[in-house]
Amino acid sequence: MKHAFVGQIAGVGSTSGVRVVVGSWSSSPLGAFADVMVADAQGRRHLLAPSARVADFVAQTYHFDRVAVGQVSVDSHGRGWTVSAPDLELEMLLGSRTALGWLLRCVPGPVARSVAFSAVTDPIARVVLPGVRTRGTAGNGRTECYGAADVHAIDAIRGRWQDTDLGELAQVFPDPGFGFGSTPRRPGITSLTTTVIGPE
Repeated sequence: MKHAFVGQIAGVGSTSGVRVVVGSWSSSPLGAFADVMVADAQGRRHLLAPSARVADFVAQTYHFDRVAVGQVSVDSHGRGWTVSAPDLELEMLLGSRTALGWLLRCVPGPVARSVAFSAVTDPIARVVLPGVRTRGTAGNGRTECYGAADVHAIDAIRGRWQDTDLGELAQVFPDPGFGFGSTPRRPGITSLTTTVIGPE
C-alpha cells in the first residue's frame, strides 16, 4: 500500500542549538495537517503532533524521546511562515529559490514525485547534500521516498522553544537524528511528495 503526503518541509537550526523541522501537508491519508520535530540542545528529540492519529503514524516512522499532542498550526503569509505548536513559537523569513530549486523545477512533476525517480536521486543526494537521503526505511517493513519539486532558502528566524530564545538562524547541525536521512544543513523549505510504501 502507498500513502502519499503532499506539502512542504522546513528545516532550520539556531544559535541556541535547537533544530526544528516543520511539515505542512496539504494532502495526506490523515487529511491536511502540520507537525513539528524538534531536536533540543541536549540532543533530545521531540514530536509535536496535532492529534493522536498523526502522532502514532509519525512515531512509527521516525525516532523520538518525547511525543506531545496539541494544536499545531502553520500560517504562510508572503515571505513568512509562522509556526505555533506545544512549547514552540517560530517565525521564518523565506529567501530566494536555491540553485537546487531551479534544477528541480526543470523535472516534470509526475517524474519528480515518482518512487522510481527517488531511487535515481538517492545516490546523487548523498554526495551533493551530505546526510540527505531520498529513499530509506520507514520502520515496520515500510519504505519511504522523497520526491522534491522546489527549494527556497530561509533567511532568518525568531522564536522560542520552551523557556529558551532560539537566537539567530544557523545550520541544521548536528544531524537531528529523526530518521534514515537528515534535513539539509542549509536552512530551507522544500516542496515535495513523501510516499510511504508498506504492508497494509
